[in-house]
Amino acid sequence: MATGCVGCRDGKAFGQPFSMAFQPILDLASGKVFAQEALVRGPAGEGAGHILSAVTDANRYAFDQQCRVRALELAARLSPQTSSPQRLSINFMPNAVYEPRACIRLTLETAERVGFPPDRIIFEFTESERVDTDHLLAILTTYRSIGFMTAIDDFGAGHSGLNLLARFQPDIVKLDMDLIRAIDREPAKRTVVRHTLAMLGDFGIKPVCEGVETVGELAVLRDMGVSLVQGYLLAKPTFERFVMPAVPAV
Repeated sequence: MATGCVGCRDGKAFGQPFSMAFQPILDLASGKVFAQEALVRGPAGEGAGHILSAVTDANRYAFDQQCRVRALELAARLSPQTSSPQRLSINFMPNAVYEPRACIRLTLETAERVGFPPDRIIFEFTESERVDTDHLLAILTTYRSIGFMTAIDDFGAGHSGLNLLARFQPDIVKLDMDLIRAIDREPAKRTVVRHTLAMLGDFGIKPVCEGVETVGELAVLRDMGVSLVQGYLLAKPTFERFVMPAVPAV
């Protein structure tokens, strides 16, 4: 195992305690939770800001690895004891992954230790993070070969966008919340989202519309045929808990 991976077993490798909150992604068609997204929080539920501000080039790798471990440990504890626990979406930092197969070992060992099936894990990265495209593709291809699902977060707000989709089609694309905000009142946004959904459908990619905060936004998305949604209207991130979203009548 790579030296860095061994170092990440040390609780002091990152040097600051943290935990996770979870926000569900709801499948409107089935009324069930599609996945729970793990979001970094302070050890007592504090916002992510002071944790993320402590991440540096020197400790980025350790932080990324420890986030995966913490998310899996909590998800295994919180999931119903069934053969198919709720999917877990973990945000990862491509710039913290040096060599995909070496850097994934601790994740796989943790999943085995806590009994969380790898095929229920989604790795998502934000499109707004600058990263070498070839390096990112190597990570995504490796993760897919292992059996993980992959997702692009904040699609439409970042650096890679369509060029990346032309080279690799992830399982899931999460549309940036700025495209969803006030979509019921802004025709231009509806046009952009409608065409984006059609493109993703051609690729066979599941779209997730995040940042849903009003009944009007949800109604428009439902009319567009969107099934997977996430946002404060349905459920806020909850510290170290899984919750079932509340779906308002639309």
